[in-house]
Amino acid sequence: MTSTFTSPSGEAPHAAPPPAVAATGVSKVYGSGDAAVRALHEVSVGFARGAFTAIMGPSGSGKSTLMHCLAGLDTVTSGRIVLGDAEITGMGDRQLTMLRRDRVGFVFQAFNLLPTLTAEQNILLPLELAGRRPDRAWFDQVVDVVGLRDRLGHRPSELSGGQQQRVACARALVARPDVIFADEPTGNLDSRAGAEVLGFLRASVREMGRTIVMVTHDPVAASYADRVVFLRDGAIVSEIVRPTPDAVLDRLKSLGA
Repeated sequence: MTSTFTSPSGEAPHAAPPPAVAATGVSKVYGSGDAAVRALHEVSVGFARGAFTAIMGPSGSGKSTLMHCLAGLDTVTSGRIVLGDAEITGMGDRQLTMLRRDRVGFVFQAFNLLPTLTAEQNILLPLELAGRRPDRAWFDQVVDVVGLRDRLGHRPSELSGGQQQRVACARALVARPDVIFADEPTGNLDSRAGAEVLGFLRASVREMGRTIVMVTHDPVAASYADRVVFLRDGAIVSEIVRPTPDAVLDRLKSLGA
């Protein structure tokens, strides 16, 4: 005989919302035969909506490969990737291009700004390329959160590294993607500028409801996240919720990073 659990109030518990993006049994192998390199081995992990998650691990652990597979930038050898309600494994190039354009944001270590465009033009470029009209109220909110109101008319050469990365973050946010993937977003910044960018990313989650998945090697950067997932040899081996820099560093040391 089976029964359905109910809360003390007699109401059935609410089901947890589905993750923003999830991997199920994902493996990734580069090459074949004796030259084959297994970058991921049957990884299953979900990333919650409206949360900031960091992915960490020793060099060669598969953290960037996992992010690239989650974002549809690389294909998986086996397993499934689901972003929102869409299974992206098996999608064709055109479908993936549309998905990345409409539902995914990216922030990389290199700022990837067009030097001839102003900050405002760089921020709005993805919408222009997609033929979408910007929501000016949302644009204004994003600009105010990143603190770029007085720099919108400046070109990248007239901005500091931290300001350029904040432009890149605003560009990722302006299309309201389901998930923003950040790959070492503070790698080219000094500690002060890095803290500004990380503070903005955290604010975009807490104040704007965004979902961020960030690859980083820096325990301080990871401490801005709500949760840290650790990989070693292509497999998830540990995680920390509400991380501190010391806790992250200790865990990395235990993994041989």
